[in-house]
Amino acid sequence: MNPAIEHVLQFFSYAHLPADLQAVCVDFSKLANKVARQADNAETTVALRKLLEAKDAAVRAVLLTRPKT
Repeated sequence: MNPAIEHVLQFFSYAHLPADLQAVCVDFSKLANKVARQADNAETTVALRKLLEAKDAAVRAVLLTRPKT
């Protein structure tokens, strides 16, 4: 696998997150790995980066629903 693709895939790990954030990330991670296995080119990296941006926004959306301390 292309090192650039492997680099982006690392950001889809979620085991270290609390359960509510894991629930958000799991489907993004599955899709990212599926996309990474289908093609090994520059467009794959672009697709993964855009998916990562969407995952990060979804995580932030959940974080905003948490009570402020």
